[in-house]
Amino acid sequence: MTDGFSEYLVFVDESGDHGLDSIDPGYPIFVLAFCVMRKADYISHIAPAVQAFKFKHFGHDNVILHERDVRKDIGAFAFLKSKERKSAFLDELTRIVAAAPFTLVCSVIRKEALKQRYANPDNPYHVALGFGLERVHYFLQAQGTGTAKSHVMVERRGKKEDAELELEFRRICDGGNYNGEQLPLEIVFVDKKANLPGLQLADLVARPVGMSILRPEQPNRAFEVLDGKFYTSPGGKRMGWGLKCFP
Repeated sequence: MTDGFSEYLVFVDESGDHGLDSIDPGYPIFVLAFCVMRKADYISHIAPAVQAFKFKHFGHDNVILHERDVRKDIGAFAFLKSKERKSAFLDELTRIVAAAPFTLVCSVIRKEALKQRYANPDNPYHVALGFGLERVHYFLQAQGTGTAKSHVMVERRGKKEDAELELEFRRICDGGNYNGEQLPLEIVFVDKKANLPGLQLADLVARPVGMSILRPEQPNRAFEVLDGKFYTSPGGKRMGWGLKCFP
């Protein structure tokens, strides 16, 4: 590490709406995915693999891989309406995710249960953020990062939401967490149009994790490749460690 920075980057993206007023019965959860990567791996493996994939399928790399757009065959992904092309595209993308060296932490918030448990429930995004940052911190400490600062990359959403998120982030890192610790993490807001492979990876993994909780009996190939990437206990336990469901 140099100048007090750790060797790791954290990319965060979400799946689902964090609102509690109108809950989608088809997807009544909010998922926040944290992809923790060594900078050396990001530079040498992850970013080049995503870039090469884009060159192959689009001829350029100015395309942002949005899980929703890929799933619905819209925008730059309209060509995936062909079943054969989509199958080949998804197979290759799944292999890239499977080969990418990163550690996954996910918070899944069951929104109906949250409303039922609390008279004035907190914002699901903020609840998920707290659980996620604690676990990212535990993982980084286990890697020996000590007090070195790790940057947490999140996509901009809007001036008001970003200000609220930054305030909550700082509250958590200033001791508002389970152990009352100072967390050496710093938030970095990224423009929606920024083409960061790490953020796109986080976007691609969030929904498959959510679906694994909502419909565990349903085939979920995208989740299967994530199975070995979760942060786990020394004994290999995932739930409560790299995967936190609440309530």
